[in-house]
Amino acid sequence: MPSGIIIIDKPSGWTSHDVVAKLRGIMRERRVGHGGTLDPMATGVLPVFVGRATRAVPYLPGEKTYLARFRTGFATDTLDITGDITQRFDKTPSEEEIISVLPQFTGRIMQIPPMVSALKKDGWPLYKLARQGIEIEREPRPVFICSIEWLGCENREFMFRVRCSTGTYIRTLIDDIGRELGCGACLSFLRREHSGPYSLEDAVPIEEASPEKLMAVDTLFSDLPSHAVSAREEAALRHGGQVPASGLSEGARLRVYSQDGIFLLLGEVANAKLKSLRGFFEVT
Repeated sequence: MPSGIIIIDKPSGWTSHDVVAKLRGIMRERRVGHGGTLDPMATGVLPVFVGRATRAVPYLPGEKTYLARFRTGFATDTLDITGDITQRFDKTPSEEEIISVLPQFTGRIMQIPPMVSALKKDGWPLYKLARQGIEIEREPRPVFICSIEWLGCENREFMFRVRCSTGTYIRTLIDDIGRELGCGACLSFLRREHSGPYSLEDAVPIEEASPEKLMAVDTLFSDLPSHAVSAREEAALRHGGQVPASGLSEGARLRVYSQDGIFLLLGEVANAKLKSLRGFFEVT
C-alpha cells in the first residue's frame, strides 16, 4: 500500500478536497488527507498525506508563506475579486501610505475569520452558510504575522509576501489594511510558497501526481535528530512499551529507526525512557 507525503502545486479553481479526491483515485488508497486548506482561488503548496502517513498531519508545522496581490478602491462580500462589490472608495493610497501601516499588522494580531472560510458553526462550514446568504457573528481569533515583505506595485495591483502562523487569513489581512487606510482592498491573487518544511520546489502539478512522487514521511521531521534502536527495543516500542534512553536528552523528540534503517516512529524521551508519540510502521 502506498504511504508518504506528496506536495501538490494546487491549481486555481480546485478545492483542497478536490485534490484529495483525485489523489485517492491515483494512489488507489482511501487514507488521504491534506495539511491545510487552500481556497479554490489560491494556488501553490498543498501537502497531501497518503496511507499510514496521514498519522503525521497533526505534526505539520503551522508556519506558511504566501505571495499575495491586492487591489484597492472597493470591498467585496468575499474579500476577494470573485465576490460582489459591497462598498466603493474614492481614495487611492500611495505605496508609502500602505507601507507605513504594515508594522501594525505584524506580530500577534486579532482577525475575524471570513464567512467564506472552512470554519464550522454547529457542524456547518461557514462558506456553505455564506452561499445561502447567511452571515453569522464570528469571534476575533489571535494569529501571528511573522513578516510582511513589500514587493511593490504592478498593473495597479499591490504585492507583498507574508510569513504567518496557521489560521491566518490573507484576505482578511488585506481587507483590514484597506479599512485602516480608508481605501478598501481585496485579494486578487494568492499563492502559497511554503508550508512547514515544504516549498514550491518540492511541489508537482496534480496531473503529474503518482505513487512514485511520494516522499517518505520522515521528511516532515528532518530537523529532529535520528536514533536507531535494537531489534529488542523495536519490538517493545511497536507494542507500546518504553525502552531505556541512555545518552539521550530529557524531553528530546527523535526520529526513531530500526537497525536496517526503516523509519518506525516519532519518539520522545521522558523520565529517562524513550516512548512512541506516533508510530508510522504498517500494522499487520
